[in-house]
Amino acid sequence: MIEFLKNICLSDEGATAVEYGLIVALIALAALAAISGVANETTGMWNDVATQVVDSSS
Repeated sequence: MIEFLKNICLSDEGATAVEYGLIVALIALAALAAISGVANETTGMWNDVATQVVDSSS
């Protein structure tokens, strides 16, 4: 692993590696934002279900 990182640092194609790294980082941020949005919607849905169950049992 260290040898691999060393080769990347010494390579003339380091700029390409940086670009790929930035692309991966942007994809990861977009995925986290999407997952966060879905999580908020899902939490809200289950809270509504819980409220309806409590109300119907009263």
